[in-house]
Amino acid sequence: METIAPPATGVRRPWADLPPAVRRALENALGGRVVEAHSQSGGFSPGVAARVRLADGRRAFVKAVSAETNAHSPRLHRAEARNSAAMPPGAPAPRLLGTYDDGTWVALLLEDVAGRQPRVPWLPAELDRVLAAVDGLSRAMTPAPFEVPAVAESEAEAFTGWRTLLAAGDTTRLDPWAADRLALLAGLESGWAEPATGDSLAHGDLRADNILLTDDRVVFVDWPHALRAAPWYDLLVMLPSVASQGGPDPESVFTTHPLGRAADPEGVTSVLAAVAGYFVRQSLLPDPPGLPTLRAFQAAQGTAALRWLARRLG
Repeated sequence: METIAPPATGVRRPWADLPPAVRRALENALGGRVVEAHSQSGGFSPGVAARVRLADGRRAFVKAVSAETNAHSPRLHRAEARNSAAMPPGAPAPRLLGTYDDGTWVALLLEDVAGRQPRVPWLPAELDRVLAAVDGLSRAMTPAPFEVPAVAESEAEAFTGWRTLLAAGDTTRLDPWAADRLALLAGLESGWAEPATGDSLAHGDLRADNILLTDDRVVFVDWPHALRAAPWYDLLVMLPSVASQGGPDPESVFTTHPLGRAADPEGVTSVLAAVAGYFVRQSLLPDPPGLPTLRAFQAAQGTAALRWLARRLG
């Protein structure tokens, strides 16, 4: 499949643009002066995302966002801080080194993982590594090692896309296949919660820009959306982004993967309908502040999810 998704990028701010008081507090938390900082472009956070080096040679990763840039992002950073702090030893996630929160600026200090994002378009060997790691993540995180919201609770509002579009009655911007089957899709979507429910800790937002490959590890970063769900939930949510960034047919990947093989097919179709409806509906909304490519990225994921769903429905 051709690469149709744009890069996942927010409007990044350099380390030097942080207010001096915030920089001093972060350096105090790290126990050293930052002498070098390199902004990282991948991901949708509209703030600072930088690899920093301290005067004594130690390294860290800094994420910081201001409520003045995007009112929603500080809440996500706080959730990520809670989840990162609770990660068990050995989890394939960066260690939390410290936090900062003054009510406007929220920052995380994390282990700087010496890795890189998977190449896009996806390379088969790298995708194989990631798929094996997703299986390992699900097995290591079942049962969930710390408390996070259940998927039926956390996604209750998000997974109403087709029903919301059906109630609005305007299909002019929808894919013709979806527009002709809107009532069917709304019905499929309405049954997503039960099959998605489980006791595995899921990342909730896996895609290439939330994955780092080192020489010997696959590390999953950005954990604000962690939730309890079925063991195969992360795999299903990830595959539309993989397909939209040059990866293989998601149906073939899912049904041959250990987690996908063990899933109930009708339940998978219902959850996939909900995921597709979420991406499609979100893609029709205005751009949020500081996130100029988010809607286009969601549109690409929605297109891939809808193609996958159409195949499952024959």
